[in-house]
Amino acid sequence: MLKRLYERTLALAATPAAPFWLAAVAVAEGSFFPVPPDLLLIPMVLARRDRAWILAAICTLASLCGGTIGWLIGAEMIRLATRLIHFYHAEHALAVYRLRFAQYGFIVILLKGLTPIPYKIIAIAAGAAHYSLPLFLVASLITRGFRFFLVAGLLHQFGAPIQDFIERRLTLLALATAVLIVIGAVLALRL
Repeated sequence: MLKRLYERTLALAATPAAPFWLAAVAVAEGSFFPVPPDLLLIPMVLARRDRAWILAAICTLASLCGGTIGWLIGAEMIRLATRLIHFYHAEHALAVYRLRFAQYGFIVILLKGLTPIPYKIIAIAAGAAHYSLPLFLVASLITRGFRFFLVAGLLHQFGAPIQDFIERRLTLLALATAVLIVIGAVLALRL
């Protein structure tokens, strides 16, 4: 089943609609969807290595759009939760959280944007902390751009050996990706 899905994704990667789907997944991943856009970016770059940089740019910009939506979700959720925070007398805890995010948010966004911790969790947390949206976007541009351009660059440079590696170990790589997503989500919830 994974092999068919992979082959279908490779075939679709050469179609004119491929960049649209990559952008849609990247936007969704930044705000609510649990699947990282790398799962589309990788086969798309392997199918069209000549478009590696364009695909990385699409993925980066769409991820920033999704991150903005995630930030807005976090900002709205915390606004709606104000009564609950007041009910539990947790105003001080919220103030401390916002202070910590103001102090370390840029570094947190930079580091966590490279990890398997879902980006939407970082985006929503930044919004809930009312972290500066422009600073959030700058940090996101750096970390997400680095990640997607690194993937695209490696695939562009070493496409055939990497494609062979992926195709030989597709099930193992899919399982490892799923495990990393779950571990990242658990770690993000604990932080």
